[in-house]
Order: sequence, then structure tokens, then C-alpha cells
Amino acid sequence: MKKGLFFFMIFILALQGCAVYQPRPLDEHAVSQTFASPDLGSIRIKAEEIKHPILKPRAIDFKKGISAQDAAIIAVMANPELRVERDRRGMAKAQLLQAGILPNPTFSYSLDEPTGGNTAGTVNAYGLGLDWSIIKSLLARGAEVDSARAEAASVDLEVAWKEWQAAESAKQRVYRLLYFEKQLAVARQEENTLEKNLEAMRKAVDIGDMTVIDLEAVDATLRRTHAAVLDIEQKLEQERLGLNRVLGFPPSSKLLLEKEMILSQFKALPSLEDVMEGLERRRLDLLALRQGYQSQEARLRSAVRAQFPDISIGLAHARDTSDVITTGFSVSIGLPFFDRNQGHIAIETASRKQLYDEYLNRVFQARADVAGILVGIKAVEEQIDAADKAVEALKKLVTTSYDGFLEGNIDALTYYNEVDRLTTRRLDVLKLQQNLADLHVALEITAGEFMESAGNEKEVPAK
Repeated sequence: MKKGLFFFMIFILALQGCAVYQPRPLDEHAVSQTFASPDLGSIRIKAEEIKHPILKPRAIDFKKGISAQDAAIIAVMANPELRVERDRRGMAKAQLLQAGILPNPTFSYSLDEPTGGNTAGTVNAYGLGLDWSIIKSLLARGAEVDSARAEAASVDLEVAWKEWQAAESAKQRVYRLLYFEKQLAVARQEENTLEKNLEAMRKAVDIGDMTVIDLEAVDATLRRTHAAVLDIEQKLEQERLGLNRVLGFPPSSKLLLEKEMILSQFKALPSLEDVMEGLERRRLDLLALRQGYQSQEARLRSAVRAQFPDISIGLAHARDTSDVITTGFSVSIGLPFFDRNQGHIAIETASRKQLYDEYLNRVFQARADVAGILVGIKAVEEQIDAADKAVEALKKLVTTSYDGFLEGNIDALTYYNEVDRLTTRRLDVLKLQQNLADLHVALEITAGEFMESAGNEKEVPAK
């Protein structure tokens, strides 16, 4: 009875600290929460307390409208894809916990009761054993913990890199929305003017001052302008939906943007050398790869140490049926004739080589991307300068053509073709400015830091 109670107590102690299963159903309520708008009050609080290697805490006032920088912070707070990425941190912490856990010892008990033959003077035999395969685990434990710790650090940096990309994507979409709104304003203004001209032209045709050909010229220009308005409206709506998605808001949400939005620009285009300086120390993905490489180094070290043969140490206490009690110990050693862990060593060695080359390739790509973006920015700036001059020249030409049209020196078709060209060029300038803003965001992502002039953003005027 005492022995039974003893084994029962051992069993109860072994269950101490065991986890309890908690169900988490994937039901309609869970799905409906995904389509709900994020809590604005919670976002404001989190934005002021955000901890990120690049992004800084920021006060957000939704009533005044959000800026591009506000959108960047909101995306980090509410983007559903980032929640999935952050779940990787929990997995990495669990792996770090698992890496530090030593294997359990094995307890055994046996009971032999004489049931036949010459059983006179015999007693029940029993045996107690305690075995622990600990030596190999102890040798590899340090390297496995180092590997899991470096992997956890790598995951943290990868998540931060994803957050940075989401923040910049939100910032880019806000800028695009602003430029589409500027383009729409230009196109609608021209459309309204042409509608008034068309009405005046109809009256002039009725009284014989203008011809039907003149009327058709205005009408054709108006149709082209209206098509441009519809196209811009469609792009603006698509961009609005894209912004809602990256911010974690439902498609139906209408987010208020700052009325006087300031578009970030450079005081001076940074040089290639300035951007390259410290690039590997700033880029979160490169830092994550370095931590991943350190983790792989530790895994390889663990695989090399795992060549050590399995050693199990045991204690035994037993009584046979003749009432002779014995106490001793046992040692078992695995003989590494065939499996010397050479397969795992080869795998970890190849993985380390792959990570080594991946890091160098990523650095090479980052440097090439920076150089390409800087060249692109310079080219677009030159195109904008040339387009601005072309717009000014076309404005003068349209003014001259209008005077000639009123005097009867040129026909309506020629005049409205010039008007159409001017509208197209004004829209082209805004598209180039939008491309320039995209390149600025791309440079920030690639450089791993905010690149605009420190706290002094410059507004890009609409043409």
C-alpha cells in the first residue's frame, strides 16, 4: 500500500506544471472582427507609445485628418498582415524556451510475483530504475539556446522590417491620393470650362457666328477631357481602397486626409556615398539576416557536438524472489559506427553557406537599388523641369491662339487642340511629381531611414 501511494505521488508530481488545453474556435464572430474598423482611440494611444527602430511616437488627430506620417504609424498599428507577422515572435520565443529544456529522466518499476513451481520461501520481486540520457543534451544545449536566441532576434528584426515597409506603403498611397486629387482638380476645371464654352458655342452656331465644325472641335476636346476625368476618378478610388487595406480599415471607410497636406521633399538630393554610409547597420532586413546567420552558426555548432555518442546513466534498485536486494548503476553508450550525425552536419553546413551568400547578395542588391533610385530621381527631376517649361510655353501659345481664334485668324479646331495639349501637359507634370514622390518613398525603404529634410517638409505646388 505504501509503495502504491509512493508511485501515485510521483505520478502527481510529474503532472505538475502541465499545460491545459484552451479551445479557440474560428467562428463567425472571429471573422466579423476582421471587417470591423480599428478602434481610433486605441490607435491614438498606441501611436504615442510605439517602439520601433525607425518609427517614432506620434500624436494623431483624426478630426483634423491624417497626414502621410500619420498613415505610416496607423498602418503599423492596425494592418492585419502585420498581426500575422508578429505571431512569428511568439513562435520564436517558444522555440527559445524549448531549446533550453533538458530531456526528462525515465523512471521504471517492475513487479514479479511467483505464481508456480517451487515457490516455498520466495517473495515478490521488484525493480526500480532511473535513467537519464543527459550528456549529449548538455553538450548541445548551449549551442541550441544560442541558435534560438539569435533566431528570435532575427524574427524581431524581420517583423520590424515588415512594419517599416507597411508604413512606407501607407505613406506612398497617401501621396498618390493627393496627386490624383490634384490631377482630378485640373481635369475637372478644364472640363467645366469646356462645358461653358460648348454652351456658348452652341448659341454662336445658332446665330451663325460659328460653324458646326467649330462646335465639333469643342465637343471632341470636352469628350477627351471627360474621359480623363473618369480615368482619374477610377484610379483615385482604387488608391483609396488600397490605403484602407494597408491601414487595416474596411473598404467602405472614408478616411479624412489633412487638407493642407505637405509632401516631403529633399532640401538637396543625397549623394550615393551618404546613403551607402552605414547601410548595412540601418537596413533591418540585413540585420535580421546577420542574426539568422549567427543562429545558423550555432545550429552547425550544435550538429558538430551532436557527434558525441549517446550516453545514458541509470540507477537501479531491485529485489529478486529469493529476497536478495541489489543496488547498482548502469551506463550505456551508443557506438557511432554508422550514424555520426554527418547528415545533419552536411545540411547545416549547406544552410550556412546559403545564408552567407544570401546576405552578400542582399547587400549587393540594396546598394544597386540605391544607385538606381538616385539616378531615377535625378532623371525625373530633370523631366519635371522640362515639363514645367513646356507648360509655360503652352500657356503663352494658348493665350495667343485664343486671341487669334477671336480675331478669326485661326479656327476652333486648332485652338482647342492647343487647349487639350496644355491640359495633357499639366497632368503630365503632376504624374511626374507623383513618380518623384514614389521614388522618394522607395529610397527611404531601401536606405532604411527617413530621408526627407529633418522636420521641414516642402510642399509641391500643383500645376
